Amino acid sequence: MAADTAPPFAPCSSPLPAMSMNYTPILDAIRRDLQPHLGSGRVADYIPELAKVRADHFGMAIVTVDGQVYRTGDADVRFSIQSISKLFACTLAFQLLGDALWERVGREPSGTAFNSLVQLEFEAGKPRNPFINAGALVVTDVLCRRFVQAETALVDFVRRLSGEAGIGYDLRVAQSELAHAERNRAMAHFIASFGNLEMPADTVIDAYCRQCAIEMSCVELARAALFLANGGVSPASGESVLDASSAKRLSALMLTCGTYDAAGDFVYRVGLPAKSGVGGGIVAVLPGEFAVCVWSPGLDATGNSAVGSLALEWLTTRIGRSIF
Repeated sequence: MAADTAPPFAPCSSPLPAMSMNYTPILDAIRRDLQPHLGSGRVADYIPELAKVRADHFGMAIVTVDGQVYRTGDADVRFSIQSISKLFACTLAFQLLGDALWERVGREPSGTAFNSLVQLEFEAGKPRNPFINAGALVVTDVLCRRFVQAETALVDFVRRLSGEAGIGYDLRVAQSELAHAERNRAMAHFIASFGNLEMPADTVIDAYCRQCAIEMSCVELARAALFLANGGVSPASGESVLDASSAKRLSALMLTCGTYDAAGDFVYRVGLPAKSGVGGGIVAVLPGEFAVCVWSPGLDATGNSAVGSLALEWLTTRIGRSIF
């Protein structure tokens, strides 16, 4: 799908404040206009359980900071969040360590694929950022060191953020990932060789595969990420997840690193901090206003949802607002 595909509508000439907008007709129009594109891309077939998911699913949801929910399509269907879990794992690890986290993982875009090992050797086992696989393994190590079952702690965390007690992980997907985790195992052992893992590599890999297999819907993911749009406070639980400054900094990290090595193009087209996953989901935030999640399982060459990226581009164009 061409990155410069033009939206079939013009932006608002004078955008209304987000709280004044009814997003339902906008989301429905985006879904309707995307019909010719549905099924584009390729599902993550290197994970056998994800290969079974139809590529033509599409759901999208917006949750505003005052609690309004707008949805279209398959917005209430749960799917494997995969690398979107890295956002919540990083948040939880930052709660535990604060800025000391950045001594073990960087904050720079990688410019390489999400599962690349290339930079680890000449950067002495310190991953570029927490949103590539290498960085996520270090973050998971932090959680494994603190919690008896890191994946259970993370599930509990997203349950609180989303207000949905029924969220869990799909054991079949976790086992499927674990059976095909050779590259991640290599990464974990390589990081460990530089002394940047404190727990056994196999323990970290097991927890990481379960974390990636968490299932959530677009509505649930948008609600869970809403703390980033609300000064660090979760509207669903009232929990102060991060202070306002830290929420701003994590959003900045999403902007520069959240969509793998396509982050620059994504920011150019969409203009929102976002985190994607190879399950086909993308969650994004507009600070002070809303969180949005889109799900379409077909991926582009960089591992981002092809139709999902286009939907978010059309959304920010149609409503005439982004962070820029």
